[in-house]
Amino acid sequence: MEPLAARIRPQTLDEVVGQEHLVGAGKPLRVAVEKKHRFSFILWGAPGTGKTTIARIYARALDAELFELSAVSAGKDDIRKIISSNLHGREKLVIRPKVLFLDEIHRFNKSQQDFLLPYVESGELTLIGATTENPSFEVIAPLLSRCRVFVLEPLSEEALRAIIKRTKMKVNKDAFDWLLGYANGDARKALGMMEGATSLYGNVSVETLNKALESPHLRYDKKGEEHYDTISAFIKSMRAGQPDAAIYYLARMVEAGEDPLFIARRMVVFASEDVGLAQPTALVVANAVFRACETIGYPECAINLAHGVAYLAGAKKNRSAYDALRAAQADIHAFGNLPVPKKLRNPVTKLMKELDYGEGYEKYDKESYLPDKLKKKKYLK
Repeated sequence: MEPLAARIRPQTLDEVVGQEHLVGAGKPLRVAVEKKHRFSFILWGAPGTGKTTIARIYARALDAELFELSAVSAGKDDIRKIISSNLHGREKLVIRPKVLFLDEIHRFNKSQQDFLLPYVESGELTLIGATTENPSFEVIAPLLSRCRVFVLEPLSEEALRAIIKRTKMKVNKDAFDWLLGYANGDARKALGMMEGATSLYGNVSVETLNKALESPHLRYDKKGEEHYDTISAFIKSMRAGQPDAAIYYLARMVEAGEDPLFIARRMVVFASEDVGLAQPTALVVANAVFRACETIGYPECAINLAHGVAYLAGAKKNRSAYDALRAAQADIHAFGNLPVPKKLRNPVTKLMKELDYGEGYEKYDKESYLPDKLKKKKYLK
């Protein structure tokens, strides 16, 4: 009765497909496993890229006790139980390291992370966090500083083909191509659709995959395709100025138990990226919604979310600030850090003054302050 993804899960690094930059010969996680080097780390990447698999292989290499928790449902009591747990029977005198695999670590709040910190700091627990969110924003600085961060990349089509072939299921070329397009780098997504098509219709074909995709038996997965498809539809509905559609997709996420802070965070980004200069107060409203969700929580904060969504969807849109930032970043990648014009430099020493730092600066100068190579550039249009 095990899910297909669990049945074909790799047991060694040699069986892992993809993530060669981490598990290939001489790469950091390969070296850590081979040398049994114990340290805490965070795996940051999209769903279905191998975070759980790598964590289990690493713990097995250390001959460690592996404890797996989801930050969605776990709390401080679960950490206490792990710390106080002992091995039973003949093994109870054998001291083995304890490895905690904390899935969705970004869902642990500051208080919970603070509680976890001293155990990681002392080495009582070796922490492996898994997250789809940027740990720089979601993990407190003291805990993050005690962990290395490894970024997992979406799986390539070649890697996905290898994983699909590992199932030994009969899949023709058209179905292969359908799965590769649908999965978008997520192995679990592809395997889930194959399993759905097989269990419902007995085979894997484009026809059965499409039928399985529309089946009510495939439930909302907060870590899988429905999560990302729904948030995408939600953002695009606000962008198109369609509050009814945006509130509908909001309601779907709320009913599925989606993290309200995940939704609110996307609204804060949307307020600057899409509404931008057309209605600068949108950022104030989006931040207020985020704060309300932090303070109130479900079920009432759904009302705050709906209020914010209606406002953002109805607001005028202007992406010029976002486009200007991306254009400037492109020039930085193309030209590197170009010299700052001398008149803009800070003449804090005598030598700097002798080199004419700050010379010619006027408060309301009309001449471009951009580096010489970019003087004619207009980023904000």
